[in-house]
Amino acid sequence: MSTLSSREGQPVPEVNFRYRENGEWKEIDSHKLFDNRTVAVFSLPGAFTPTCSSTHLPRYNELAPSFKENGVDQVVCISVNDPFVMEEWVKSQECNNVFVLPDGNGAFTEQMGMLVDKSDLNFGKRSWRYSMLVRDGIIEKMFIEPQKEGDPFEVSDADTLLHYINRDAKEPDQIALLTRQGCQFCTKAKKLLDEAGITYAEVDLPHTVRTRALGAIAKAKTVPQLFVNGELIGGSDAVEAWVSERKR
Repeated sequence: MSTLSSREGQPVPEVNFRYRENGEWKEIDSHKLFDNRTVAVFSLPGAFTPTCSSTHLPRYNELAPSFKENGVDQVVCISVNDPFVMEEWVKSQECNNVFVLPDGNGAFTEQMGMLVDKSDLNFGKRSWRYSMLVRDGIIEKMFIEPQKEGDPFEVSDADTLLHYINRDAKEPDQIALLTRQGCQFCTKAKKLLDEAGITYAEVDLPHTVRTRALGAIAKAKTVPQLFVNGELIGGSDAVEAWVSERKR
């Protein structure tokens, strides 16, 4: 493997990306993507691969609101995959906060000096794993994974890039609401959260396991049940009180 060097202080490569969204072809070039904007970019070896799907992409999606709060206009994931593969990967991932962009021909990645040969895995040419912060088309900072065997994942993670931007950046709260279909109290709780602009994950419990799941997870018999950062807040009345306190 040739030495992978940082391009800090240099402009991003000028390329045209073709991608698919909702079954339609679309295009975007480097100027539209980077000019007059601050963009957090991370690149990975491939869609559907273990680390990329389980850790790299999900954490950037999770921290995207914090990136935005700290002046980043968009979080972009770039991979040397064809547009159809990337479109299907998006459907299988929780990544609504990340612009997942295929570099199908490797043009961007090659000009970045990050195109590597992974023929030993039957991958062909792919991107080395890295992240970078781009301001107005200029690469301000790069975090490049160390050049060693395998697929190192040590420095290109979302937390490292976010805390480069702001060492004291606050992570978003992790909020989940246990619900069931047809529950009027669940509907009320969701409305309260939505109207307060609070992002949460709804966990709709199927009736076949609801009682056991509620008892095991929340030591409760009824829904809704709200959790924040691993802490049980409680049922419908507790949700209302928590939202009211948060608004103060």
